[in-house]
Parts: sequence; C-alpha cells; structure tokens
Amino acid sequence: MSMSGRTMKIVNSFVNDLFERIACEAATVVRVNKKRTLGARELQTAVRLVLPADLAKHAMAEGTKAVSHASS
Repeated sequence: MSMSGRTMKIVNSFVNDLFERIACEAATVVRVNKKRTLGARELQTAVRLVLPADLAKHAMAEGTKAVSHASS
C-alpha cells in the first residue's frame, strides 16, 4: 500500500509543523531558564508541553531508544 502525493504533502506538513512547535517551545524553555544551550532536558520539557500526555511519554521513550541505539 502506498501513499498518494497529496497525502505525503499533508503528512510532511504535519510533521514539519510539529517539529517547529517543539523547537519554538524548546527555545522558550532555554530562554526562561536563562541557559545558553539546548540540552536533552529542555527538549524533553518542550515535548511534554507541546504533546498530549500519553503521546509525549511515547515520544520521549522512542527518542531515548533512538539516541541509545545511535550512540552504541
């Protein structure tokens, strides 16, 4: 089963919007905490603020798993 071009554009737009929201929220978290760098903690906080509870929990678990897999 494949996706149509129109469907891919919609999914791509959704993913880009989500990344932008998380990035903006992470920048705000860094600014509020008067830090100069964006770390894992700030990014996780941004994910918790942007995504609903269960989705944020799963996103952080998958992100942690991906980082662990990539660094080993």
